Amino acid sequence: MALPNHDLTARGEGSAGDVLGTYLRAQATAFLRGLRLHEESGADAAEGGGAARSLRGAARRISGSLTTFRVVTESSWADGLRTELVWLSSTLADEHAYAARLTRLLDALHRLSGSPEVPAPRGASGALTVGSARAAALLERQLTLARTRAHSATLQALGSSRFHAVADAVAVLASEVPLDPVAARGRVDEVLVPLAEVARTRLATAVSALPHAAEAHPYNPDQDGCWHEVRRLLRVHRYAREALGEDVARLAAAGDALDRHRDAAEAAAASATAARTPRIAPATAYALGVLHADQRHEVEAARFAFQDLWQPAAAPAG
Repeated sequence: MALPNHDLTARGEGSAGDVLGTYLRAQATAFLRGLRLHEESGADAAEGGGAARSLRGAARRISGSLTTFRVVTESSWADGLRTELVWLSSTLADEHAYAARLTRLLDALHRLSGSPEVPAPRGASGALTVGSARAAALLERQLTLARTRAHSATLQALGSSRFHAVADAVAVLASEVPLDPVAARGRVDEVLVPLAEVARTRLATAVSALPHAAEAHPYNPDQDGCWHEVRRLLRVHRYAREALGEDVARLAAAGDALDRHRDAAEAAAASATAARTPRIAPATAYALGVLHADQRHEVEAARFAFQDLWQPAAAPAG
């Protein structure tokens, strides 16, 4: 399916304001559609989760575009709306993240407990199987509690005057985009393309500063932060190219690798937190240690996958 601005940019038609406005209005419409579906989903968790993902995706695209193309818009309006959309996206993401983390860890425990490649500790035959059940129960208690709290926070946010103000602002955006009258009249290649290039350069600089996956120790969580920042910058770069009507499939694939990196890193952190629970049985601690190692290996694999994908994805389209 063609992106909203593909025809305009391909033919060289439309000003910077036309192209950016078309993209932002499309994302605002997607946000409002997701909001309606979320309200209609009621107690249906699957439909509610899908609607929340649609809301988050649209919110991220709007906030990312307002970051990259801020000078083309009314800056004070863009800054305020971007801040609120980041808050909303983060709030909506927490509940889903805890649920997905628990599923990931329980699946990994099930896989590891039946794997002949994972040795039991000396003198403790079958300890991983026994410890896995206890580790699973511990993780389920901890992450279910965190998910319940996140769900309450989401409900509170969606019922707040702050959220309704954001929804009202996006509803206005769906029909009218506040643009800077001078910058918006400029040509796309003179205004939007250089701004998008700034986003690409920031990403390229951050990627070049990453420790190479082959040289990084797989159990060093201190390195996760710089990878998470690359993930954020890649998303901003991807949305900028998307707004210009470009094919972002390769950037999306690289982003998927970094999503896997984040998920595995956070799952490893959750298993390490569970292992620090006072007075747990040695078999439980052992199972959590194996689980932590497994997820850190997943982190390493995601880093290799991203670096394989980055080089072709980094080349400018066309």
